[in-house]
Amino acid sequence: MTQIKAFKAVHYNPKKIEDFSQVVCPPYDVISPEDQLAFHNAHSNNFIRILLGLEKSRDNSYDNKYTRAKKLFTEWTKKNILTEDEKTCLYIYKQEYKVCGQRKGRIGFLGLMKLEDKEKSKIFPHENTHMPAKQDRLRLWRNVKANLSPIFVCFSDRYKKTEKIFYDFIAGNEPFIDIVDKEEVRHIVWRMADAKLIEDVKALMADQLLFIADGHHRYEVALEYKKSRLKRKKKSTGKECFNFIMTYFTNLESRNLDILPIHRVVKKFPVAKIDFLEEFFRIDKIKTANDLRIMLGKAGQNEHAFGLYTRDGIKLLRLKNRMLIHEHINEGSEEYKRLDAMILKTFVFDRLNIATDQVIYKKDLNEAFKMVDQKKAAACFVMNPVSIQQLKAVALNGEKMPPKTTYFYPKVLSGLTIHKMNS
Repeated sequence: MTQIKAFKAVHYNPKKIEDFSQVVCPPYDVISPEDQLAFHNAHSNNFIRILLGLEKSRDNSYDNKYTRAKKLFTEWTKKNILTEDEKTCLYIYKQEYKVCGQRKGRIGFLGLMKLEDKEKSKIFPHENTHMPAKQDRLRLWRNVKANLSPIFVCFSDRYKKTEKIFYDFIAGNEPFIDIVDKEEVRHIVWRMADAKLIEDVKALMADQLLFIADGHHRYEVALEYKKSRLKRKKKSTGKECFNFIMTYFTNLESRNLDILPIHRVVKKFPVAKIDFLEEFFRIDKIKTANDLRIMLGKAGQNEHAFGLYTRDGIKLLRLKNRMLIHEHINEGSEEYKRLDAMILKTFVFDRLNIATDQVIYKKDLNEAFKMVDQKKAAACFVMNPVSIQQLKAVALNGEKMPPKTTYFYPKVLSGLTIHKMNS
């Protein structure tokens, strides 16, 4: 059974911070070193200073980014820069944005999700995690004792029952957060403290299977944090704050749930040695990058295809026969084998011995092309996005996708709500 819970969020105080857009930031794992510094310099109270503080040459076990995060969180709370709501709420969260020139609006809610043992859990991840990232987040949580960023989870609401509750509520209520970020995504948040509506949402969520979109590391860190806290307690009621993780929930069936592709930029690529690709792919020469975008999208509707962008020209690669997948890919389920990322790895990267450290992952295709044009890389493989159906199938099989296969857009901002875990 999926258990969700309303909570009293900690958030920026509008009496102290006039413009919330100056103090929030994206999730830590999509922030580049350049963006980290930019957010740090944007405002003295920007959330990056707690979420992903700068390292200093003099750092030691007593003074480091984790201890400074704890100090800042305590200081901002005492100064009322961060304030806690008086009532328990679910927080309705709507994002308005554009994808490929099309206006969209995704709605969901922020609440707490009960952490269950993996054997009992109805939550399904789809990505592998890495120990250094988990150690980093766990160290931060242990210092701050707060859940700083929500994980991003999808559930099935085919008949849009939760969405109806949310849209009916926001029609007659003002948001307490309404900002536009640097990617021109509008983020709007409402408090929903109505006990009956909260119970209605909880009932609709009770039997749901949940799929992690973003936050795999944070989810595993939450489980580890809970485990460590339980070791220090003689008896647990199951209601302690550390038994829950702050979560953003949204509808898996929504047309406004967008997964963007992550393209593969290769530092060194033997363009002169790729004739072997004709054994597996139909190869078409493409005139322009824009033509490639259009033709790749069309090809991806019925077959496995990639774009190849080099300084020698642009090509569209289409797998000749799906039976080749069964002949050459031995690991994984049928759904896993048919992932474009897996096909690219098997038929191209493995045969050319392209090591992992030679691949750079880019969401921004223009930026990827620019790297090739400026000779910072040799080639770019242009990908189609993974479908929701593929993600769901792989996750239900208990499998993990290859690294950097999905990019859910837009991201859920950090610093909108915080969940204290010190009770």
